Amino acid sequence: ITSRAAKVMAQQLAKRGTPEGAIRFGIRGGGCTGYSYHFAFEDRPARASDHLIVVDGTRVLIDAKSMLLLNGTVVDFETGMRGHGFRFDNPNVKSNCGCGESV
Repeated sequence: ITSRAAKVMAQQLAKRGTPEGAIRFGIRGGGCTGYSYHFAFEDRPARASDHLIVVDGTRVLIDAKSMLLLNGTVVDFETGMRGHGFRFDNPNVKSNCGCGESV
């Protein structure tokens, strides 16, 4: 998770009023290729099986099952003429549909 992505996550946590919370990042069934990326706010403590990543003070939790598919993934936040959003560079992807949201 890049500093730029962590900054956006921290801003969203602050906007929500839970700057001490975390972002849960994972993979779930769905999307064009069978999987999609998922973000959620997490107010509860990390589970024993969670992987905790801290970037510039922003806490990101990844469940063990998702970590298998996300290992090595770089999450960045981009802005440009075509909009803004998170970008995923996942070396584990075998194919994708071009929407940028599927694994």
